[in-house]
Amino acid sequence: MSTDRIVRVNALLRREIAEALFRIMTESNFDLAAVSITHVVASRNLRNARVLVSILGHENDRETMLNVLRRHRAEIQSLINKDLILKYTPCLTFELDTSVEQGDRVLDLLAHLDTGEIPESPSVEDELEAEEPES
Repeated sequence: MSTDRIVRVNALLRREIAEALFRIMTESNFDLAAVSITHVVASRNLRNARVLVSILGHENDRETMLNVLRRHRAEIQSLINKDLILKYTPCLTFELDTSVEQGDRVLDLLAHLDTGEIPESPSVEDELEAEEPES
């Protein structure tokens, strides 16, 4: 399958998944306004697709919200199957994407450099240690 087609399928899946979330998510503990589908990376054979989800705010509830998305995976796939004509409907895997927040942090640092202020924030080493899973 050509690379251009995979790129178009990824964009189409991203749009359809985002639209399906509005139809399916009715749980009261799920803040749909905080959730963005940032990327979809489908395999070349379209059997699997990684869905990268950004959840702004809700730092303490991110894993819970991601688990809610994972529970509704089959319903989302079913809606995609009804709306799109693909040889295979990919099996979706939801993963947290923190690139938007990292970009915001870099922009904030750059803005503070322009004003001459240095924001008080944890060092890069502290952040890396916090991201590492504990054994």
